[in-house]
Amino acid sequence: MAELAEMHAAMPTTERGRGILVSADPKTPAIVYCNGRTVFIRRLDNPLEVDVYREHPAPVSVARFSPNGEWVASGDAAGTVRIWARAGPEHTLKYEYRALSGRIDDLDWSPDGQRIVVSGDGKGKSMVRAFLWDTGTNVGSFDGHSKRVLSCTFRPVRPFRVATGGEDFLVNYYEGPPFRFKTSHREHSNFVNCVRFSPDGSKFITTGSDKKGFFYSGQTGEKIGELLSENGHAGSIYAASWSPDGKQILTVSADKTAKIWDMLEDGNAKVSTTFKFSGGSGAEDMQVGCLWLKDYLISISLGGCINYLSCSNPGSPSRVLSGHIKNITAITAAAVGSGFEFFSSSYDGVICRWVYGAGFKAKLETKNPVHVKAMVAMAGNLFTCGLDNKLRMCPLPGETYGDSEMVELKSQPKDLDVALNCPHTAIMTSEAGVLLIQGSAVVSTNNLGFTATASAISPDGSEVIVGSQDGKLYIYSVKGDTLLQEAVVEGHRGPVTTVRYSPNGSMFASGDSNREAFVWDGVSHEVKMKNMVYHTAKITCLAWSPDNLKVATGSVDTNIFVYNLEKPVSAKIMIKGAHLGGVNGVIFKDESTLISAGDDACVRVWKLP
Repeated sequence: MAELAEMHAAMPTTERGRGILVSADPKTPAIVYCNGRTVFIRRLDNPLEVDVYREHPAPVSVARFSPNGEWVASGDAAGTVRIWARAGPEHTLKYEYRALSGRIDDLDWSPDGQRIVVSGDGKGKSMVRAFLWDTGTNVGSFDGHSKRVLSCTFRPVRPFRVATGGEDFLVNYYEGPPFRFKTSHREHSNFVNCVRFSPDGSKFITTGSDKKGFFYSGQTGEKIGELLSENGHAGSIYAASWSPDGKQILTVSADKTAKIWDMLEDGNAKVSTTFKFSGGSGAEDMQVGCLWLKDYLISISLGGCINYLSCSNPGSPSRVLSGHIKNITAITAAAVGSGFEFFSSSYDGVICRWVYGAGFKAKLETKNPVHVKAMVAMAGNLFTCGLDNKLRMCPLPGETYGDSEMVELKSQPKDLDVALNCPHTAIMTSEAGVLLIQGSAVVSTNNLGFTATASAISPDGSEVIVGSQDGKLYIYSVKGDTLLQEAVVEGHRGPVTTVRYSPNGSMFASGDSNREAFVWDGVSHEVKMKNMVYHTAKITCLAWSPDNLKVATGSVDTNIFVYNLEKPVSAKIMIKGAHLGGVNGVIFKDESTLISAGDDACVRVWKLP
């Protein structure tokens, strides 16, 4: 049975013009955030320690720990709240409720852990609802809002109160339980993005897209102060978080800064520290989320980075966690110096560089990000092809992808493979046919008379295999810039989706859309391993181990199978549910270490028995 050794988690889903409201574990230095249909629990002191919950049927928008840290309530785009156990790999579901008729934007627990309040898009109905966590029974009526409610907060001490803010520019205050409308304020002139009570419940803050923030009494709901304009934010304020002692507030803004504000005796607050970020010039450096958790000050950028802020050096985060936000489309490995690194690319054109055992290292700078279809790292170069109809070659170790050498293609690429021992020779499958590439030029474009769907080149560059829509494998010898057909191999019952040579070139493996894989002898072209039909959907990728004895296949069915050529097919290793949404890439580090990536925007490292 394979064991998960490392998990390089997806970053929080972000949206331009919207803040994200993250939550902290009351017992450990861990935060909870969402990406797609997955909820991530991630420790700040050890970011490789990640736990996931993947049972929502719709994209998850918010998650919160219960006051005792034993439960998590998460809300999704369909208006459903699921309450599940924090502990255990299964995260047992306790309750599930349809709380709103549309997306849930914020959620909070009462301090006794008995009630939950949610806010969001009511689609013309209620935009705020509070209910008992164990029965779903409503505990009040929340009138007063006419548009989507972006944030809600429970007063952390008795008597309980609820404050809300939304797209109607209103801040509403409710008494209870059962909760009822008490008062409303319209100091904001734009969306109210965040509402949060101070730790002692004496006041709450609201921040908005009008670049302003206001303070209100926790006992009466009346306005008592504001964020002073001097040195204030120059853009929308998306989120706010109180210090543990309630004497300071951390805010983040579209102006690409985070700020700490000191509370004054007159009820206002002034800026004491401004944090800036190394890039600072692009939209990805907008700060859209924040959290003050004990000694940790965290901000989250639009580009998905989690920044550790340091008051001693506000000009640059002391640490940055990064990764992918969108589904990963390709992954490859490279030996860089004495270490082992791997690269992954996501649908939004972001290419990340990872170090085995350490995690995220850097993002390759790109001028015009483009969706990468395939990626191969060979002999000091990273090769990629994408929807911009270009093949790029980036020297390793490198930090800049946009200035890499390019080969112009005339059609959309489908697959790419580079000769292991002849790294300047590559084969590419495209809509126009099969392209033979040598150095930085396409030396021939071969229209082979059938629809090519996948291709591979032998380690010495002398032979090419092309998989077709009709399920056949066509084998060609490479003579200069010409492909000469040598054989046709049949066995697949569906279009070939992937094919790769073994490292020593003695064998090749292939997979198809009919969920079947084969291993073939490289000389006789006879089947060496068959009946590899354990996936329940299309095979998307495969990889060989360095010792030529193992083949791993990944599929749309979310699973990975690892076959050992020295053992029967039935002795396969199954990695069930490796990636929610499907597996898009697998690579071996060594004979017992497999790395995978998929639609959940995560990279996982598996130890094989």
